[in-house]
Amino acid sequence: METRAPFVVVGAFVLAAIAAVFGFVYWLHNTGGLGPRATYHLQFDGSVPGLMVGAAVLFNGIRVGEVIDLGLAPDNPRRVNAAISVAATTPVRSDTKVGLEFQGLTGVPVIALEGGAQLANAGTVPTLIAEPGAGQGMTQAAREALRRVDSVLAENSEPLKDTIANFKIFSEGLARNTGKLDGIVAGLERLTGGGTPAAPKTAYDLRAAQGFAAPTKVLKGQLAIPEPTAVVMLETQRFLFSPAKEISGFAEATWADTIPKLLQARLIESFENYDIAHAPLRAADIGQNDFQLLIDVRRFRIALDSDPVVDIALSARILDKEGRVVASRLFEERERLDKVEPAAAASAFSDAFGRLAKNMVAWTVQTL
Repeated sequence: METRAPFVVVGAFVLAAIAAVFGFVYWLHNTGGLGPRATYHLQFDGSVPGLMVGAAVLFNGIRVGEVIDLGLAPDNPRRVNAAISVAATTPVRSDTKVGLEFQGLTGVPVIALEGGAQLANAGTVPTLIAEPGAGQGMTQAAREALRRVDSVLAENSEPLKDTIANFKIFSEGLARNTGKLDGIVAGLERLTGGGTPAAPKTAYDLRAAQGFAAPTKVLKGQLAIPEPTAVVMLETQRFLFSPAKEISGFAEATWADTIPKLLQARLIESFENYDIAHAPLRAADIGQNDFQLLIDVRRFRIALDSDPVVDIALSARILDKEGRVVASRLFEERERLDKVEPAAAASAFSDAFGRLAKNMVAWTVQTL
């Protein structure tokens, strides 16, 4: 019995020493140091999930103390009262902001103090009131945000349905006009110098009337042919169709000039082929003229109603120098097309125009 006593005493001493060391470390960790302390009272309006006695107190992110007391407010069960012990040098003011932060992956709650602009000698610091929602955790905040989003969606369900329906109509319109949109984008690329360069277009010309017999009668006076008038649709270099449609192969085909200017040039050339010495000139090339041959383009197209034909119609009026109408006539010609392609169409237009121009030259010479 006497030999066992020293071992019991030694064991008890070792256990007491270990407990003292752990106690000292725990006390040092929770108090944050050995210096003087100051106690402040806090109040939270709402829950403080996970906050416990001993939780850290941070000031501007630096640990300055710990929570020493927690309890429900007796006058209002929704409120939570807390007491904290911090280093006496911590600049806590009456306007210091109080909040609850969650640190680490596990979300350990700590009390966070921040700022304060009041003077140091402003008096005893009253109970610090935490900001509204300071004790709200991330999960609770997410639930509250989702609840508000759900409320907004419920209140605006009809406008949202209308917006979605409009998007559907818009997307269907885009799907129906994909080809046109591709064409617009391609045109913009060519306009800005980007994209693949457009393939060069093939220009086609009209043949003037030829094969006139020796003139037995010449034009009297100076005749001028101004540029023919036409509706906007005819002020183009494209091949026109009736009914209007896009025909394969004609996208890369154009006339050598706009239709009115091309007709003016080939009509003057036709008169020159009849009698170059007395041929008319453009109105801009002469000062005073004796007569004018005014042309209005009625039709210059490919008709696709039954058998494809080239259809040309020109209205002609001869005016004297006083502007009086001397004579007027409508000239029409048609030429059947064996194949609807640019080269065949240009040849048919030339044949029809040649006959029309011969008739117009003969009528003009006979009138004057």
